[in-house]
Amino acid sequence: MKWLRGESARGSKGVAAEVSRRVLAPAVLFAVATASCGYHTTAHSSALPTDIHTLAIPGFGSQSRTFRVEQLLTDAVVREFNTRSQLRIVHDGGRDADAVLVGTVLSASTTPLAYDSQTGRAASALVTLSVTVTLSDRQGKVIYRNPSYLFHDQYEITRDLNGFFEEESPAIDRMSRDFARTLVSNILEAY
Repeated sequence: MKWLRGESARGSKGVAAEVSRRVLAPAVLFAVATASCGYHTTAHSSALPTDIHTLAIPGFGSQSRTFRVEQLLTDAVVREFNTRSQLRIVHDGGRDADAVLVGTVLSASTTPLAYDSQTGRAASALVTLSVTVTLSDRQGKVIYRNPSYLFHDQYEITRDLNGFFEEESPAIDRMSRDFARTLVSNILEAY
């Protein structure tokens, strides 16, 4: 009967101490291990210094011959910053801005991917866009730089010449939105 009440040859105090050690030791180890974990979500970190409230985004430059690609990228980046941040966006790099984001389209090219076996014409194409971006503070210190953003988008080429529709422009529109989302995430979420 002593065993049923938690007593043994060591006595009830010995058993209670043994049970306490067996239960508390893992609990203490778990508490210590999780307290020093350092886990945090990326949404709370930012690559931007806290003193940046106004961001200048002048029109991107272009070394490409693709019509208006730099305008589409600039517009998409401005829209994405307006949507996802509390920053005031200005279009010139004047003294009012706390930081300036400068981008240059290095290249925009279209390459045939597949050909129609009956006509020998291209059936689909791949648009490739390469962009460099630098974010600097008011003193010119680089906060963020990526010299090689590279985006691709595939599109089908229409066979009907009567109802011809240029598919390259919608592909560049999609890529500009993807680029803007990626760039703003990289800057705001410190990836």
